[in-house]
This record gives sequence, structure tokens and C-alpha cells, in this order.
Amino acid sequence: MPFLFQPVEIPLPPARWSCGINLMTCVFQTHVAVPETAVLQSVANLDKLVAVIECQQPEADLYRFVGRITISQQMEEIVRPLGPESLLLRGARLKNTKEIFGVAVYTGMETKMALNYKSKSQKRSAVEKSMNSFLIIYLIILLFEAILSTILKYAWQAEEKWDEPWYNGKTEHERNSSKILRFISDFLAFLVLYNFIIPISLYVTVEMQKFLGSFFIGWDLDLYHEETNQRAQVNTSDLNEELGQVEYVFTDKTGTLTENEMQFRECSINGIKYQEVNGKLTPEGFSEDSPDGNRHRLMKEEELFLKAVCLCHTVQISADQTDGADGPWHGGGTPATLEYYASSPDEKALVEAASRVGVVFTGTTGDSMEVKSLGKPERYKLLHVLEFDPNRRRMSVIVESPSGEKLLFTKGAESSILPRSKSGEIDKTRIHVDEFALKGLRTLCVAYRRFTPEEYQEVGKRLHEARTALQQREERLADVFNFIERDLELLGATGVEDKLQEKVQETIEALRLAGIKVWVLTGDKHETAVSVSLSCGHFHRTMNILELVQHKSDSTCAEQLRQLAKRIKEDHVIQHGLVVDGTSLSLALREHEKLFMEVCKNCSAVLCCRMAPLQKAKVVRLLKTSPEKPITLAIGDGANDVSMIQEAHVGIGIMGKEGRQAVRNSDYAIARFKFLSKLLFVHGHFYYIRIATLVQYFFYKNVCFITPQFLYQFFCLFSQQTLYDSVYLTLYNICFTSLPVLIYSLFEQHVHPHVLQSKPVLYRDISKNAHLGFKPFLYWTVLGFFHAFVFFYGSYLLMGEDTSLLGNGQMFGNWTFGTLVFTVMVITVTMKMALETHFWTWINHFVTWGSIVFYFIFSLFYGGIIWPFLHTQDMYFVFVQLLSSGSAWFAIILIVVACLFLDVVKKVLYRHLQPTSTEKAQMAEDKGSVSSAGDFAEGRPRGEDDRQLLDPASPPGSSCLR
Repeated sequence: MPFLFQPVEIPLPPARWSCGINLMTCVFQTHVAVPETAVLQSVANLDKLVAVIECQQPEADLYRFVGRITISQQMEEIVRPLGPESLLLRGARLKNTKEIFGVAVYTGMETKMALNYKSKSQKRSAVEKSMNSFLIIYLIILLFEAILSTILKYAWQAEEKWDEPWYNGKTEHERNSSKILRFISDFLAFLVLYNFIIPISLYVTVEMQKFLGSFFIGWDLDLYHEETNQRAQVNTSDLNEELGQVEYVFTDKTGTLTENEMQFRECSINGIKYQEVNGKLTPEGFSEDSPDGNRHRLMKEEELFLKAVCLCHTVQISADQTDGADGPWHGGGTPATLEYYASSPDEKALVEAASRVGVVFTGTTGDSMEVKSLGKPERYKLLHVLEFDPNRRRMSVIVESPSGEKLLFTKGAESSILPRSKSGEIDKTRIHVDEFALKGLRTLCVAYRRFTPEEYQEVGKRLHEARTALQQREERLADVFNFIERDLELLGATGVEDKLQEKVQETIEALRLAGIKVWVLTGDKHETAVSVSLSCGHFHRTMNILELVQHKSDSTCAEQLRQLAKRIKEDHVIQHGLVVDGTSLSLALREHEKLFMEVCKNCSAVLCCRMAPLQKAKVVRLLKTSPEKPITLAIGDGANDVSMIQEAHVGIGIMGKEGRQAVRNSDYAIARFKFLSKLLFVHGHFYYIRIATLVQYFFYKNVCFITPQFLYQFFCLFSQQTLYDSVYLTLYNICFTSLPVLIYSLFEQHVHPHVLQSKPVLYRDISKNAHLGFKPFLYWTVLGFFHAFVFFYGSYLLMGEDTSLLGNGQMFGNWTFGTLVFTVMVITVTMKMALETHFWTWINHFVTWGSIVFYFIFSLFYGGIIWPFLHTQDMYFVFVQLLSSGSAWFAIILIVVACLFLDVVKKVLYRHLQPTSTEKAQMAEDKGSVSSAGDFAEGRPRGEDDRQLLDPASPPGSSCLR
């Protein structure tokens, strides 16, 4: 068996094998073992192996491994290179191989996977930042009240009759104590008395709301993809409300806007364009009915081109299909359906297309690759693989043909193949490549080279030296690859289509209506990216397309940016779209960042092509840290999108065909791009409204709670006497007022979900943290103080002069007054929450009215029974006496109405005189004029929509899935 070198314990594979699924990328990768160890097929044979492994120190790069193995055989030392293709990363799974042996070269925290462990940067939502700012303001209010109370206490006690009244004389210790210590002690006592104004329970409630609310995304059947049986996934619940604040969307193209299902469409061979028609390669303009359209044999150039496609790749065939006597061919000579595996969907599509037109790749045996051309088997010996890398942007194989000829087959981007070609129809192929790109096809060029025996001997020598080097191996290999991949003869080019996902155009248009700018960041070539942007609606046909591409110097890039800025100012009425490539972007960001940002912000859509993964993250960071501090969202499906997903405020992974790395590193994961509309316009809208109201309401009800305590000090000589019983102080935020706002924050739907989705413009009403700005915060705070003054002075006016509210003349005291204020407060703040609720369910009714009922029942039991475990029971029979007074009932009703009346009037006036778009939608819904016909979701009654959200047990594939 061959030998594989691994960060952890691994068995030993055949000479050439396919390994997947790598748990980091979830893609199929081909790994190659050292030929000298391929014969070691058992443990007994393995025991005879004598070898020394030398390799680099542990590093985090998953795609780089430099090492060599020195094998001692028959008094001879054989040195073989070890590269990434010989290294199986920890957490991988085998495919097409039953078992392997290996040696662990890195273990524990020195493995590449462990070195890549990185805690994601903590993302904080705009709501959380606002909440912390409000908390600081309330902390200042607390300090102000405590300091003021302390100062007023000593100002009041400046008079001797108040400093030491006859009924409350001081002890000798109190008279001789330090005034500074007494001041500090009193200040701290007031801090303790007023500390309930700081809503500590707010953070607990917010975390509960975020955690419980996140389940609704996974339960939403409109975000369920039936074909792949995948539901939406929430990886973090801290950013739910941030979905309602997005201003910029950065999206990948392949696999995100498109299906990542490659289909062969066209090719160019020897300057002639071909299409596949009924399993035959037909020149453009010919059909099966034309004289030359029904050919059964391939021309020499066509066959060589297809063989190059079948040999230059990393595609593997399922092991089960290569074991039969006839191989993958039926007895009649017709090819059976082969199941190909490939890390690149482009390679898979090309190999499948070649098999349909007569040249079939039938698998590998040892170091040989087998091909059947129209049923005739041919075996090519694989001599060397020149792996693909993003700098060269091509891959090559060197094979030995059945006739013994040494051939190099190369395929890659046209920018890396055409300049290295010296013969073939270069000009015609370049024209065809541009035509393919304009149709939105992904293009690759194919070329080859023949080696003389002397040339191949030189190539083999250089490759061996470079691959066995332990220092600067990558640089030496790059030089050798450039030496080999030259003087090419161009064979042609391929055009593969990656079709758009369903409803991509409608989703992008909806995002634009919502005021969200969409940037597409892709690694595709300029023409392909522009064509796809036009087809998906990212660019409009009427849009003025500006270009910043192919710049090689700072000066030319700066001049072009200035011209673009001038054109935008001159044509400010027209919508502009900007196209920028990776090299120009690097120049623009180097010294002209502000000018570049000015141009981008004045464009309706931006397309960045030929982008490296780190460039994607840099663009996101550029917008994220701009002076406006917009909220950004990045969405992608592949490992190359992880950097921008982690950089953006909100990262969304697409459960596509490029593995699960993007999904695992994202904050949310969805199966299709079209689901983004409901995720933002419905869930994001609801989450933001709910948590914004929750935060403001918590501050409001705590102001209502503590301000009467502060006012009461003016009537008790600032003696730190509490207005409320200690049990009421403890249970106010825990039991009496907590559930209504929690249930509101989970179930509130101020507008029907289908209205939100069919009218994306409503998203603008909540943008830029509109409901948690200074004005709403000031309104809720002032409202809290107003209600607190009404609670206290309304009760005081009732009992201030005459406390004999009972018919028998019995007088009310301090605890009765405090209980009256507390009762009015509990009812008012609960009714205030009821006024804010638009969507009532049985749960809302239960907790809203149940909270008031629970308060009355609890107070009756707490004050109506002598509890033996309580040392003092100041509240004994107080609540019962209060409720037995008709005047007290009248006061409660009058004060509650007085508090809420102005609030109701304000809501009615604003709603009819100055309504927002959301309020207009609410009024239209109330009048029954809501149309549920939208582009995105089917109409359903609101109750049914709630059952959909609340029914996690619905089995996939049931009738409720559409």
C-alpha cells in the first residue's frame, strides 16, 4: 500500500485515490501516495519499510505542505517529494478507498486544523450599542438623584429641629461621627434606594427574547427548501434585530446567485465554434439534417481537444463502477452512466460532456488514466501533475501516450493560456471566449505541448529538484511550472453555463426598493460577471455602466477615478453601475480610498470581478468603517467567502455545493438566495420592532417604578424610607411586569408578514436604527416621568389631607399610600404594553390580563395571611383594606385613565395626520384592503401564518410545504 502523511492517525491508500469529504471544506479532493509505498498492501509488507520523513514546521496554511521522504531500498536511497496532495487533513473522510495506512506528522494542537482554530470576532448589534448608551444615561440619572437627595437631606437638616427631632434623638456615636463618612454613607444608601432605575433584568429578558425568537427562523416553512430538505439555520441569536438594519449586501456570484450546476453549452476548437446537439459535437450553423451535421467520427483536432479535457483534471469515478468485468461499458460497447466526483464543478461538467460526445474518461489504474474514444480504449501514463493555483490560474498534466510520446495538456483562464500559446487559432479563440463571456458562460482555454526526449528529461530533472527542496519550494516550483507551460499549441476553449437561481432577479429588485445597495463580489472574468449582473437584475439595461478595470499604475487609476466622479456629478439624474477588477481595486485602495468610496457610494450597484478572498473582506471592511458606519451583510456559499462573511456585521451562508465552511462560519444559513427577502423584510423587521419596543419599554417602566420613590423622599425628610414593601420591590420586574413584554417581543406582528414582503419599501421605516434613536428614547423617558408624577401626586391629592377613606373613619397610613401608588403603576404599565400590541393571540391575552390578576391575588394572599417565616409583616391586611374603599377604586381608575389618555390621543393624531408607510399599511390592513398577492409568498390568513411559524414538528415533505 502507498503511504500517506497526515496530521493525525490515518491508514494507507492505493497509489492514486480520491479522498472526501474534508470536514473543513466538504469537497472531494484527490490525494496521491508515493509510488514506492504503493506496493505495501499489508501490515507485514509495511513492516519492511525503512524511510525517513523530513517536513516543515507546523503552519496554519491548509493548502501548503513541504516535505520529502527518503526510502531505503536494496542499499539505495530514493528521495520523493511530499506536498499537499500527499497530506490528508484531520477530520477528512475517505471515498473510493476502503482503508489506508499513514504516518502522523503533526499531532494535537500542531495539526493544521488546530492551528486554524480561531474564535470569531464578537459581533454586536446596533440595538445592543444603543442599549448600552441608554444605560449610561440612566446611570447618570441615578447618580444625579442620589447626589441631589443627599445634598437636600443635609440642607434640610441644617435646621436643628429637623436634624435631631425630639422623637428621634441621636446617639453619642452618631454625634461624633465624621461628616464626610456620613455623607458617603447617605449617598450610598440613596444609590441602593434608587438602583432599580437601572434595568438589570433587561439584559436577561433580551437574551431570552433573542434565543427563543431565533427558533422562528428555523421553523419558518417559507425558508424551507424541499429539494434539498434544508431548513434555515441560526448559528447566533445575537444579531436577529440586525437583520432589520441592513444597508449594504455583499454577495458572491457562483453558487449564491447561480445554482453552481455547470452545464456544457459551447466550445471552440481550432477556431470553429461547436455546440452539443443530441450527444454529438456539431459545428455552429450545422444541424443533424445538414450534410455534415450527422457525423459519426470525430475529426483529429476535435478528438485531441476532447482527450485533453478528459486527461487534464482531478475528476474521480465511484469505486463501485470500476470493479466490473466490462468496466463502465455495457456489453454492446455503449457507455454506461458513470458517476463522476470532482472538487471543481466545471471539470465535472466538461468530463461529462466529453463522455456524451464519444470520448469517455473511464478512471485511473495505478498511475495510468484510461480513456475510450468511440469505444476504443487508450491508456495514458500519468507522469506529473502541475496543480492549479490562483496565481498561475491554470493546471497541467504531463502524460505518456500509448505511442510513447510525452504530452503536456493545460487548461485555465484565457489570460493565463493565450499569452503562452505560440500556435493555433489564437485570435479566433479569443473572439469566441469574449462571445462566451458575453452570454454569461464560464470560460476555460485548453492547450497542449509535445516534448522531445531531451526536453522531457530536462523537465523531469527540474521538477524533481524543485519538489524535493525543503527551502523556497513554492518559488522554485513556480519557476519550473513557467518553464514547462510555454510554447503551447492552442486547442480551443470551453463555455460552461451556471444558471441563475430561482427568483434572484425579483430578490435583488426588492432589496433595491428597500433602500439596500447590492454589491456583487466574484472571481469571474469581467465579461462573464457583467453578463450575469445584467441577467440577474443587478445592473439594469438603462443603467450607465462605469468601468475601473485593467489599470497597472496608481496614476492611471487615480485619473480614471476622477473622470468617473466627474461623470457621476454631471449625470446625477441617471443611475450608475460600477465595474472594478481586483488589480484596479488594489491600486484604488492604496492611495485613493476616499475618492474610490465617493464614486462607489454614488453608484446604485457595484460589481467587483477577479476578486481574491481577502480582497472581498477588505471591501466589506472599507464600507463597514466608513464615516456613515452602515450595517453590512455578506452572503456566500464557498470557503473563499468566509473572510467577507466574518467581516460583515451579518454573515449569511448558502447551503450550496461548495461545502459547509461558509455555513459553519456564518451567523445565519439559508438554502437559496431568494430566501434573503423574507429573512430581512419579515424576520428582520419583526425582530427589530420587537426588541426596540422591549428596550424602550423596560427603561420606561423602571422610571415609572423609581421616580415615586424619589418624590416620596421630599415628604419623609430624605430619611431613605422606602415607599414600597421589599417584596414588591423584588417582584416588580420578575413577576408583575415581565411576561407581557416578553410575549410581545416574541409574537408581535405589527404588519402582516405578506404585506412586509410584498412592500419592501416598508423596510425603510426602520432603517438607521430609527426606533432606538434619541427622539424615541427621549419620548419614552419623558413619558415614564410623566406617568410617575401622575401616580404619585394623583394618589397624594386623594390622601394628602384626609386619610380616612373608609366608612368607619379608620385612617390609611404610609404602606397603604405606597400600595396604592404601586397598584396604579402595575395596571398602567401593563395597559401601556397592551396599547403597543397590534397582534393579539391567546397567549398575549393570558399574560397581559393574567399579570394584573396575579398581582391582585398575590397581594391578597401576601397581606391577608400571617406568614410565620417573616420577621415583620408591615403589609398585613393593608391590601384588603385598600380594596375595600370605593374611593381607592375610583382613584385607581381615574389615575390610570389620566396616564394613558394623552398617549392614546397622541397615537391617534400622529396616525391620521402624519402616518409613516408602516402605519398606512396597518390602516389599509384594518380596513380589509390587504392584498396577499405578492411575488414572494403565497397569501394565507394571518393565523395560519402563525401556525406555520409555531409548528416545528411539521414533517418535511408534508402538505403544508410548498
